[in-house]
Amino acid sequence: MTDFTPSNAEEVLEIVQWTVGEEEPIEIVGHGSKRSIGHAVQAAHTLDLSRLAGITLYEPEELVLSARAGTPLAEIEAELARNRQEFAFEPMDYAPLLGREAGRGTIGGLLSANLAGPRRIKSGAARDHVLGVHAVSGRGEGFKSGGRVVKNVTGYDLSKGLAGAWGTLAVTTDVTFKVLPAAETETTLCISGLDDAEAAAAMAMAMGSSAEVSAAAHLPEGVVGRFLESGLQNGAQTVLRVEGFGPSVDYRIDLLFHLLKSYGAVSTIDVDQSRLLWREIRDCRPFADGTTAPVWRVSVAPSQGHLLVDAFRRAAGANAFYDWQGGLVWMRMEADPEAEVLRKLIAHFGGGHATLVRAPETVKAGTPVFEPQPPALAALSARLKEQFDPKNLLNPGRMAFT
Repeated sequence: MTDFTPSNAEEVLEIVQWTVGEEEPIEIVGHGSKRSIGHAVQAAHTLDLSRLAGITLYEPEELVLSARAGTPLAEIEAELARNRQEFAFEPMDYAPLLGREAGRGTIGGLLSANLAGPRRIKSGAARDHVLGVHAVSGRGEGFKSGGRVVKNVTGYDLSKGLAGAWGTLAVTTDVTFKVLPAAETETTLCISGLDDAEAAAAMAMAMGSSAEVSAAAHLPEGVVGRFLESGLQNGAQTVLRVEGFGPSVDYRIDLLFHLLKSYGAVSTIDVDQSRLLWREIRDCRPFADGTTAPVWRVSVAPSQGHLLVDAFRRAAGANAFYDWQGGLVWMRMEADPEAEVLRKLIAHFGGGHATLVRAPETVKAGTPVFEPQPPALAALSARLKEQFDPKNLLNPGRMAFT
């Protein structure tokens, strides 16, 4: 087994060209914070991009940042914070859930996994903010897509196409993202004691109002105890975040108070506790328990999430909480992953997808980790794979591209 550790894009190109020439599959990693998501990669060699690091361009006034793929996300976010800017899509950190050190993810991994956080319902995901990439395909060919300005749309869709591909199409060496000013302040409004159905109705009302809610989540009683350091009360909590300038936040919070007071006791938590709370929701901290108990990330229509969980619990045991107004359901299984039951229910409740984020390797080996694609989409994915990596050399097996 060979571990390649290139320090520049030219060395990455040479290594991939060697891989193609020798027809030797290779696993692509940054710092390994998400390495256990997906199936085990079927490769004897590793392409470690951790030395391919550093911010190459940052123009705060132009709201653009470029960095090499192995640059730690924590380093980039610290630089953005110094200029009161941020990635608006609020990328999550999978590491704590997977039993790894927090803050080790890279900007290349951010794009590869198409990360997003609670602000997904307002600002989208990584693919909605990427402006350009430099990469090497599985054919051993270097290419560039997009650019470094927001108005440059040349090849823009190709940059988006690498988002969520988990390194199976190309090796990204440099990536450019749009950044945005960070909110001056934030407040989170909490409604106590709602059941899942009541919470779904309250969140829908809030999101449909003029309050410009930037995040909406429901934390049932079974998980809310893990957030007590964030200032939450005991019992189920439905939480709504409002961000912006101070007077505007105060006005919109007051609007929500009057709109939602019929749902029960309403309170607020201040800016510091609010930021801590939403980081923990973002990173699925309630289930970051140091075990390998199966955890699913389920995406469905916001109105259907609580119905799916209720139906699932009639067949198997699970703990759950809701982000994205109920459209993102985190589920921790009590025993087996119950993939067949879960995916049948997803289809029954209008469609969506589920990813088995965490489970023992022996369990994942017999379970479709990523949502199986319908025939037409599977055929399209196969054609895309053929164009980028016809010999199936990049991260083979991770997404079952075999």
